[in-house]
Amino acid sequence: MAKLLSIARSSGDDLRAQVRFCPETGQIWLHEHRMLLVHAEAQGLLRKELIDSLGMDRARGLLTRMGYASGLRDAELACTRAEHCNDIEAFMTGPRLHTLEGIVRVTPVRLELDRAAARFYGEFLWENSWEGQWHRHHYGIHSEPVCWTQIGYACGYSSAFMGRPILYKEVECAGMGHDNCRIIGKPVEEWDDAAEHTRYFRPESIADQLIELQTQVVQLRSTIADADADKLPDDMIGISAAFRAAYGLLERAARTHVTVLLLGETGVGKERFARALHEMGPRRGRAFVAVNCAAIPGDLVEAELFGAEKGAYTGALVSRPGRFERADGGCIFLDEIGDLPLSAQGKLLRVLQEGEIERLGGLQPRKVNVRVIAATNGELHRMVKTGSFRADLYYRLNGFQVTIPPLRERSEDIALLAKSFLARYCAVHAKKLRGFTDKAKRALLSYPWPGNIRELQNMVERGVILAPSGARIEVEHLFSPCAGEQARELGLDRGGSLDLQSGNSIQALCESVLGGSATLDQIEALLIETAVDKARGNLSAAARTLGLTRAQLAYRLKQLQVEGEADAAVDGQPSSAVRGPL
Repeated sequence: MAKLLSIARSSGDDLRAQVRFCPETGQIWLHEHRMLLVHAEAQGLLRKELIDSLGMDRARGLLTRMGYASGLRDAELACTRAEHCNDIEAFMTGPRLHTLEGIVRVTPVRLELDRAAARFYGEFLWENSWEGQWHRHHYGIHSEPVCWTQIGYACGYSSAFMGRPILYKEVECAGMGHDNCRIIGKPVEEWDDAAEHTRYFRPESIADQLIELQTQVVQLRSTIADADADKLPDDMIGISAAFRAAYGLLERAARTHVTVLLLGETGVGKERFARALHEMGPRRGRAFVAVNCAAIPGDLVEAELFGAEKGAYTGALVSRPGRFERADGGCIFLDEIGDLPLSAQGKLLRVLQEGEIERLGGLQPRKVNVRVIAATNGELHRMVKTGSFRADLYYRLNGFQVTIPPLRERSEDIALLAKSFLARYCAVHAKKLRGFTDKAKRALLSYPWPGNIRELQNMVERGVILAPSGARIEVEHLFSPCAGEQARELGLDRGGSLDLQSGNSIQALCESVLGGSATLDQIEALLIETAVDKARGNLSAAARTLGLTRAQLAYRLKQLQVEGEADAAVDGQPSSAVRGPL
């Protein structure tokens, strides 16, 4: 008993540190969950309104379920603390949180629990119950216990903590005229009249009808959404108006053989759009060849695209076909078309006009039947004015233009994309995670995404690597310390006053490495990928950011490519070292 009281009366500095007040955004946080600071009187009036509108029994069920949901959330924090202390100390996080949240002062009378053996018995004294006090204020002394929200909280919290249903009964209640409230909790099957109490956890009567109507609306919306979603390939995710408009243009172009020019910033998913166009068109099932024009050395572009005859240049020991010949009958995707040398631009124009190519060192033209899909993140019309891009080729390529919106204009799609990436990387890294915390979701929605979908993809993978198995991804798992200025947050000091807090993302990152949830190699890979993304693919700029030479960065990227392919060969999974955007 003395030990329980000692735990219950501990200073609670660690819990107060989890409370953050952010006046700049008007938000309060408990760990990673948003909280509200509301008037007890207003809550009491709402409670009275529910009782008067629904009746005592139905209001009890609704309030019990609300408390149960709150207990489930607080249990998440307690379970994370269980890794660093014994079961009793970890469990007492809930009662201490209930006290910190201003609901009731909790004093343990008797607590016996063994999570491994699934054994539980708890008896607690409640003082200053807001629910009991306001019920007496509105209705006077009641014949039955009335702290329904608090009982729901205790049941939800203990059930989640123990991993089995725990039921509490209020054996004394301030609303019945007792000085304080007293509750007893144990596994559901150990109560003879459990069914009489567990029925309040199930919606019924008017609540059932409202939920049934809500379910029908959700199902109807889902049916409509599914009908639209059926038009999308599995790797094309989006419901935003901007995305749908771009995809609608793609669908119209797919049924034809027209040359398509895809425009968009780095990382928006131009290659995904190109592949979708190919799969929807009449050439599906034939070759799809992707070429990054910026990645081919200038003196090898023509040989790479159009092929070369034996002896055409030093080292050309055999004749070999180019990318256009390999794509014959299908589609070729020319990414970063603006980086194509002028000499190669003339030959590309001939392909578009005449449908024929000529190998380097060859004398005879060769007919090819290829659909060209080009893409750029630059402004080709400006390049035409400066003379770095042929005007006639530009007008040939620009016959049908599709502009892919940046991620910052697709806020409705961020949650869907993040969920998809979470499932993918949980499988790749063999981890089970419960999703994102409220604060992490808010951070994802408010971030400007200069690197677009590729940056989101890398960020979610970072979160999967850093988050502990079985937990939720938090803000510090997603963003590096230099990702951007965070809104100032105020916490509670030992006296309960507001105090400006500083972040501890670097410390959390170090603990993730030391705790074994991430390796130095993974951290290095994420750091390099982030630098390259922020430099928009410019290796020289990325190298300067990292304090490396361009050659050193290129070497490390090559090593990541090799290691990723080796891992994929062993595990049968896609390489995680180098990936394109969605």
